[in-house]
Amino acid sequence: MKKVNFKTLFNLLVLLSFSIGFCQSLPLSKDAKISVLTCGLGNETYSYFGHTAIRVSDPANNIDVVYNYGAFDFRTPNFVAKFTKGDLQYFVITHSFPEFIEEYNTEKRSVFEQELLIPQDLKQKLFDKLNATLLSEDRYYTYKFIDKNCTSMVVDIINNTLNENVIVKKGDTDITYRSILYPYFDGHFYEKLGTSIIFGTKVDQLGTRIFLPFELKNSLEKINFQNKPLAAKTKTLVLFEKETPASWWNNIYSYLIILAFVVLAHHKTVDKIYLLILSLMGIFFVSVGFYSSHQELSMNYNVLLFSPLLLILIFFSIVKNKRWTYRFAVLHLIFLIIYSIFMINKAHFIIVLPMIITSGFVLVRVAIRNKKRIPIII
Repeated sequence: MKKVNFKTLFNLLVLLSFSIGFCQSLPLSKDAKISVLTCGLGNETYSYFGHTAIRVSDPANNIDVVYNYGAFDFRTPNFVAKFTKGDLQYFVITHSFPEFIEEYNTEKRSVFEQELLIPQDLKQKLFDKLNATLLSEDRYYTYKFIDKNCTSMVVDIINNTLNENVIVKKGDTDITYRSILYPYFDGHFYEKLGTSIIFGTKVDQLGTRIFLPFELKNSLEKINFQNKPLAAKTKTLVLFEKETPASWWNNIYSYLIILAFVVLAHHKTVDKIYLLILSLMGIFFVSVGFYSSHQELSMNYNVLLFSPLLLILIFFSIVKNKRWTYRFAVLHLIFLIIYSIFMINKAHFIIVLPMIITSGFVLVRVAIRNKKRIPIII
């Protein structure tokens, strides 16, 4: 994904509108090259997974342009609500290649290039398709995290040009999408935790589709077309080591300190606040699951830990109904056991384990406090 720089976008589109207007019918020279660009990981949320784009270079026609399928506008009305619901419109724009590279130099993100070794007629066909898309309503698409993004759109238009499903995923098809995503959040602990608990069953499916930039890059290195490699050897255009900013709070230590405080405080109010936070998060997960068309957010079994029913437990505790407080505490301990068993083989088990343990301590304490004591008659 790539955020649009709107300070330069208007001028760029004005300039390109004249050139692209005739580029649709402009024959590419025999020296023209079309390549896939893979851009490195960044530290902004939209750049955690890198970026994919297509470059068309034809010195004879003075063309060196990058087609970017990952543009979005932060100024879209109700941006957060639309993104959450799953109807935020992304779109394709173009950049001059020097401007594109300069931006990644500024952001200190690597850029790799893989030239497509396809016949001249297919280069022309792909070039025409790119320009036709740019000048039509097809330039807009509804973003989907796995199924429709900057990488999958590039895969689709190339495969469509080649008239067959040439670009397919090579490697890591026997692990889940969740396992594939997990390492990309290294250095961003709470983002890793947040995505771990908000994603549902879809990301636990086997990751058979290409949906990340470096998956496409790695696959292109292994794919043949017409009995020869589809892409030339990868070139490194810009190289940087990813730098993750240090944070005093966005790390596992602050997470463990907070949970340790809840366990060691052994205080009714602290327990209630902890359970309240879990229940509100559960209500959010359930609401988003029904509201959003993002399939990744539906069927979220993490609500067994973040149960909205904890609100009822808290209510009975406040009104001092010991019997029903005890019953709901036991019910949630059963939920916790089921959740723990279900989670054992999941990629995010370790990161939520401290929360499982903390919830176990709190629920056992609540159950003990409210268990009806049978009087002993002598």
